[in-house]
Amino acid sequence: MSDLAQLYIEHHRWLCNWLQRRLHCRHDAADITQDTFMRLLRSPENSPIDEPRAYLATVARRLSSNLYRRRALEQAYLEALALLPEQAHPSPEDIHLVREALAQIDRLLDGLQPRMRQVLLMHRLEGLTQPDIAERLGVSLSTVERDLRFAFLHCLRAQDL
Repeated sequence: MSDLAQLYIEHHRWLCNWLQRRLHCRHDAADITQDTFMRLLRSPENSPIDEPRAYLATVARRLSSNLYRRRALEQAYLEALALLPEQAHPSPEDIHLVREALAQIDRLLDGLQPRMRQVLLMHRLEGLTQPDIAERLGVSLSTVERDLRFAFLHCLRAQDL
């Protein structure tokens, strides 16, 4: 039996129960538990885990944060749609496509440090120049350049997964 299979057998129920207590939702807990083990399955790292429950909890916490961030993003989108006049509302198909695009963007940005994420979004979505971003954030231009370079590379690697 593989190490991952043994880890799953020994800790799946514990992780699911732990998440259910934190999230207060059985369905979200089950989904995140599965996503946690899928993340491990796809991981190139094959070394044994010294503290399996701590490791699983850390991965699950990050996935939970991603879930809530994605839901907040979707909610903000729906609230922005509600402000539009009815004739300007997109079709249900367009809404679905936008939600899928937002989820894909969120997956691409997963794992970026908050400032790097912010720099990338300011540059690509708001169209700010690098000097403007540096001024707004109170960091050097070289920091913005480094953050953008790292963020772009991170997104390229994430697309390859």
